[in-house]
Amino acid sequence: MEKRTSKKFWRLPEFMKDNRMRIIALFMLGLAIISDGLAFFVSPLTGVFVLILVIIITVVGYTMLKHLKEETSEYISDLSYRLKRGRQDSLIRMPIGTIFFNDDYEVEWINPYMQRYFGKEDILGKKINDIDPTLMEIFKNHQSDKKSQQVKWNNHVFDLMIQDDIGVAYMMDVTHYAEIQEKYDNSHVMIGQIFLDNYDEVSKAMNDKDISNLSNFVTSALSDWAKEFGMFLKRVDEDHYIMIGYTGTLAKLEQHKFEILDRIRERTVKSNSPITLSIGIAYGEDDLNELTELSQSNLDLALGRGGDQVVVREVKGQARFYGGNTNPMAKRTRVRARVISQALSELLKQSDQVFVMGHKRPDMDAIGACLGIRRIASMNGKRCWIVLNKEHIHSDVKRLLDELDKYPEIKDSIISPTEALEKITANSLLVLADHSKPSISISHDLYEKLANRCVIIDHHRRGEEFPENPILVYIEPYASSTCELISEMFEYQSRDSEPINSLEATAMLTGIIVDTQSFSQGTGTRTFDAASYLRSMGADLKMARHLMKESESSYMQRNHLIDRTEFIGNIALCTGEDKKIYDSVIAAQAADSLLQVSGIQATFAITRRDDETVGISARSDNSINVQIIMEKMGGGGHLANAATQIKDITVAEARERLLAILKADDEPQDATED
Repeated sequence: MEKRTSKKFWRLPEFMKDNRMRIIALFMLGLAIISDGLAFFVSPLTGVFVLILVIIITVVGYTMLKHLKEETSEYISDLSYRLKRGRQDSLIRMPIGTIFFNDDYEVEWINPYMQRYFGKEDILGKKINDIDPTLMEIFKNHQSDKKSQQVKWNNHVFDLMIQDDIGVAYMMDVTHYAEIQEKYDNSHVMIGQIFLDNYDEVSKAMNDKDISNLSNFVTSALSDWAKEFGMFLKRVDEDHYIMIGYTGTLAKLEQHKFEILDRIRERTVKSNSPITLSIGIAYGEDDLNELTELSQSNLDLALGRGGDQVVVREVKGQARFYGGNTNPMAKRTRVRARVISQALSELLKQSDQVFVMGHKRPDMDAIGACLGIRRIASMNGKRCWIVLNKEHIHSDVKRLLDELDKYPEIKDSIISPTEALEKITANSLLVLADHSKPSISISHDLYEKLANRCVIIDHHRRGEEFPENPILVYIEPYASSTCELISEMFEYQSRDSEPINSLEATAMLTGIIVDTQSFSQGTGTRTFDAASYLRSMGADLKMARHLMKESESSYMQRNHLIDRTEFIGNIALCTGEDKKIYDSVIAAQAADSLLQVSGIQATFAITRRDDETVGISARSDNSINVQIIMEKMGGGGHLANAATQIKDITVAEARERLLAILKADDEPQDATED
């Protein structure tokens, strides 16, 4: 009786403490009472039977629910114990390195799996920096990362996750999977095309025996190089090879800076038959046809930049350049000039009108080239418009425009970009002179309108930015100037038409003089031939000197820049004032002047061009490739003559960026990435 009257006996079972269960129980009890009452109303015997049945069901249900509750509680208790035990064992036994550390980065606890990477060394209580400075640096670099990061430490690769709030680092060794991933990444196919830049030119002056010896040497050298790096090489023409390899091999080739270029050039120079190579390599795609097309495009880019270099590019990636350490070799025949001249004539005849424009802030070479194209168009009976923004021109161009007052027909052909956009038709032709980058054209909108009706005539090395669908391209990096290239075209134009006049010849000759620094740099025999032709057509040297004269303010500004020069080893660096705007021609003249200093191999003039832009003019004596340096800063040019313009930067910041590139490149001419 004591048990039955105790509080524990009459206490509600655990499962009845749930409100939902109590409601259900009360509902079932009420339903049972009502059912039993109705049964007594029908018959006392039926009522008694129903009552006994309800009692039996209630007792059985209570017993089963109580037993179920006990089993559930036991299961949860066991599961909690197992989870707690598993959590503890996971820190100790699972293959995940775990390190607990305090705010001073002292090791408070380390699991056995992680301890094996430290050997038998006792690291508890020691600072991580004292144990392994590299690991300390890794922890600090990734302590705020919200996701796991893959890191390399102690010749292993780990997935690292740091919970900085509780001071714990988890490190999972994924070296095996990283090696598999690396092997997979290195097994993709890369296709390269090799071209002997000047094989035809060199072999023309050789007998059959010497040609055979030269061919055998080059093929043997390339075959040994391919075998050394495990590549397949096949000769497809006298001056053309194709190679196939893996991306893992490509990484090694880039690491060695494609030394095969120097090896063949140096060996052939000694035998008085200098041969240079151009290579275009593509990777990153399983479609071999697409890789082949891209490798050819990369080879074209290498040749357009003057040859003797390698262009490596991943599909939909940026190009990387190697080599380009020599000036392009001048061609010895005028076949290409004749072909281009005739092709241009055909295009002019198929067009209703022509637009020609140079680059922004055009120099005399760009303006002279535009006047030359206008005259060629006139020889073919077509109206040509010279697109020029007169608000942004140099003093020499202003003097030339003043002289054009004597030639109203030419003067009336010079229009603004806005007027050009109003005049264009679907059958108009656009000529980009002295540049091949649409972004630096005088009117980018005009280019966009005539992108599929575009001709390019330029002497600068081709960059990665290039029109997609030009209908004619004439880029010869060997030429001293664009005016030289256009001067050669006149010989193959109609003799019945009106020839180039004295002022046009003077403007083109001035362009050649400016770009060659009075025939002292970048000249060849054809440069003097072009100058001789222009003189025969009435070019006036006295007027050319007048056009090139600089104003008093320009002269003082140039000397001011030179006065701010600092000499760093074999490099001269002059930096203008950040709040002062300098003319780009003055900066270029300052860089040219500094190159005359004994022992100086490269010069850089950093000046502000406008409120948003800082420009750098770079010059060298050919021993340093300033084109590569300027390309790293978003510009371009030639091996010995290059420049760049940078937006939203101070002169001091541009100087620091340039110095960082010069410091990082022991041999700046070797390689760059665009």
